[in-house]
Amino acid sequence: MTVPPFSLLHHAMRWWRSRPQQRRMTNVICYEAVIFDLDGTLLDTLGDLAASTNRTLTHFGFPQRSLEEVRQFVGNGVEMLIHRAVPSGTGEKQTQECLTWFKQDYMVHMRDQTAPYPGVQNLLKSLRNSGCKVGVVSNKFDGAVKELCWEHFGDLLPVAIGERPGRQKKPARDLVDLCVSELNVHPDRCVYVGDSDVDILTALNAGLPCLSVSWGFRSRKFLMEHGATVIVDTPEELWEKLCLLS
Repeated sequence: MTVPPFSLLHHAMRWWRSRPQQRRMTNVICYEAVIFDLDGTLLDTLGDLAASTNRTLTHFGFPQRSLEEVRQFVGNGVEMLIHRAVPSGTGEKQTQECLTWFKQDYMVHMRDQTAPYPGVQNLLKSLRNSGCKVGVVSNKFDGAVKELCWEHFGDLLPVAIGERPGRQKKPARDLVDLCVSELNVHPDRCVYVGDSDVDILTALNAGLPCLSVSWGFRSRKFLMEHGATVIVDTPEELWEKLCLLS
C-alpha cells in the first residue's frame, strides 16, 4: 500500500527528533564569565606534585609519601602541602627549607607529567567562541600558575591568578574578587568551577554558584559530603550545564 507523502514526512520528522546523537546545544552561555580552579580541574598535576614532594622529602632524609597521600594533601597551596607531607614534629625552620627546595624542584619538573584532562581544551575553545570570558584562580604559587596556563592553554586563559603576597588564599574570596576585576565582569554573571571542598567553600565565600567536577582530586562521594550541589563527570557535561539547551 502506498504511504501518503504527509505520512512519510511525519515519520521522517519523528525519526530525526528521536535520534540521540542529534541533541544539540546552543552557544547561549548562561554566564558572562567562568572562573576555574587549575589543579584537578583543568590540569592533571598530581603526578608532578607527588614527584617533587618525594624528591624534597628524600633530599631532607624524610620518608616518602604515596600518590594517594599527596592527593589528600593538595588543595590549600604548596605551603600546606609541604606542612602535611613532612613528618609530624618537623620544626618550622626546616619545613620552610623544604618548601623552598620544593618550589625550585617543581618549577623544573612541573611539565614532566602534567597535562590537560581530556576534553578540557575543546571546552575552553567553545567558551571562547561563544564570547564567554574565562579565568583561573589557584592556590598554587603565581609563577607556576601563569607558566602552566600559558604553556597548555595559551590565549584561551587570558587571566590566570595564583598565590600572591597580601592576598588570602582560597577558600577566602580575595583571589576570586581579583579575577572578576581583571575579567571586567559583574560578579552576578560569574560561575565558579572546581574539584574540591576548598572550591565549594571558595564559591560560597565569593557569592558565586559552584559547579563541581568529579574527574579531579576528590571523589563524587567526597564532594557530595562537603556540600556540592551540582557535580559533572565530563567537560562535555560541564558545557551542557553552562549552556541553554535548544
